[in-house]
Amino acid sequence: MITIQKSQIAVMNIQYRYFPLEKFLDDAVANQVQNVELWGASPFFHIEDMTYREVQQVRRAIESRGLRLVCLTPEQCVYPVNLAAPTGTARRRSLKFFEDNLRAAAELGTQKMLVTTGFGYFDGSDREEAWKWAREGLFDLAELAQAHGVTLALEVLRRDESNLVYNLPTLLQMLQELDHGSIGGMIDTIPMALAGERPTDYLKALGERLVHVHFIDGAPRGHLAWGDGVLDMKGYLEEFSAYGYQNALSLEITDGRYYLDPTASVKQSIDALYAVLEH
Repeated sequence: MITIQKSQIAVMNIQYRYFPLEKFLDDAVANQVQNVELWGASPFFHIEDMTYREVQQVRRAIESRGLRLVCLTPEQCVYPVNLAAPTGTARRRSLKFFEDNLRAAAELGTQKMLVTTGFGYFDGSDREEAWKWAREGLFDLAELAQAHGVTLALEVLRRDESNLVYNLPTLLQMLQELDHGSIGGMIDTIPMALAGERPTDYLKALGERLVHVHFIDGAPRGHLAWGDGVLDMKGYLEEFSAYGYQNALSLEITDGRYYLDPTASVKQSIDALYAVLEH
């Protein structure tokens, strides 16, 4: 039985990178979606280029359409941002980037911001040091998040994106070592599927500490619109329902095939999701 509600579905603007933010927001409204997740990158919301007034303008653009911002996701896989970097200069720059975004998240009125550990050298030569730096950076961020009423959602990445947190066991280890109430775990269905895991694994292990989900199709890679991959949407929804998951399921559609017509990728995904939720 599926009990997930339409009010839990969110859309993200990452495939709209060549269009105005307003088009993305209007498409959310047109597809009867109540929630958005904001990809924090140029040209929409790169915090290093923004003034306080511009942050407030983004908030008004979202709220004036009756939308709710469920998460701020600053770009951290492409830009030179790495909490586990081998140099102190890179770590300090990365921490400041996250701190500035966290303050902006509070100004935007959202209670959630996505974070990742970063990565060490893939030959494993600095893994212990990289893990330590990531943990210390995340703890500092969690302290600031607590002061601003924001929860950090620690995302599991693919093995080719990070050698630190890349599956449920490594996520649990990091959360246990952090032991902080302002940081929880999150699923991205692509790394999850590639690791041979299911939502039930995370739901059993994390319970209410599962604070956010990127819910997309894949083959199994790809961050695709629903219907363009092979993942088990209905089965996943049943598992989330069985454990009473209450947070957002957000469409992070990143594949380049959608850049010229992002509207179609949202409509296709929402039509497929709502068809199951309404059944």
